[in-house]
Amino acid sequence: MAFNQPATFNEEWPDKRVFAFLNHLPPEGVDADFHVLCDAYKHMRPFDYERLLVKFKELGRNVNALDSKGRTLAQVIAAHPSQNTAFLELLAKFA
Repeated sequence: MAFNQPATFNEEWPDKRVFAFLNHLPPEGVDADFHVLCDAYKHMRPFDYERLLVKFKELGRNVNALDSKGRTLAQVIAAHPSQNTAFLELLAKFA
């Protein structure tokens, strides 16, 4: 029997946890930079996402990376009007 870890919300993420996303490997055929940005978007709060973007840019990575349909992450999340404003502003800031 597996034990479930209790869900925690609004916890402070240490740098190690935030920056671990930079090492996430993409599935075959997916741009590595797009994968990191998208995966982090799905799991982080805007404050943590901004910290990731600072490091992402320092490493020379591409904030305008494209998905398999030729869209940037900003274009993808713009289609989701719920709670996307902060993330769109951050992506524009670092583009």
